[in-house]
Amino acid sequence: MFTGAQISLYPMTSEFVPVILDALKALDPWKDRLRIETDDISTLVVGPPEVLFPALRDLFVRAAATRAHVVLHATLSRGCPGEPDDPMCVTGALANPDEPVAQRVQDARAAVTGAAPTGEEAAAQMSLYVMGQGDHMAEIYGCIDFIKASGVFEKSKNFCTKLRGDAGPVFATVAEAFCRFGPPEGHVTVDLTVSANSPSKV
Repeated sequence: MFTGAQISLYPMTSEFVPVILDALKALDPWKDRLRIETDDISTLVVGPPEVLFPALRDLFVRAAATRAHVVLHATLSRGCPGEPDDPMCVTGALANPDEPVAQRVQDARAAVTGAAPTGEEAAAQMSLYVMGQGDHMAEIYGCIDFIKASGVFEKSKNFCTKLRGDAGPVFATVAEAFCRFGPPEGHVTVDLTVSANSPSKV
């Protein structure tokens, strides 16, 4: 299994350089469990979901705490057939494929209920893509049912679902969507955009 994300942070301030560089420091406590590679466009973060998502949450929260309008965009992937298996990505966080979708929805809701708040509000939109064999729409509809009951659902949009709430439960919701829907050995991706401190909040 190969699990990771390409992430880009966009601070809407003339002081964008220190905001980005300081936010990247939030990944330091996770570096022993992640592979991190940064270039001039994005940062690749590779590792198991139970480490990957808290690390991304911490990076976003640190940037949001500057009170600047900041946007994090992430393309997340697991099980891509074009990537080699990586021992660093071994995880027990993925759902049992034999478990009914309804049970996975219930388990995901319970997991999000226990997510610790961060004190930073986040607005996000995400899309789940389940690739390969099987009934991918059943998985996607199950994921949507979960998000609607997650406590951070705001509304459905064309091609994506919008979330709003404390960054802790928001990132926990995205993590559960990523891990519990779609076959564990299949290719699953999430397109994620998260915003804080927007002057045009609607």
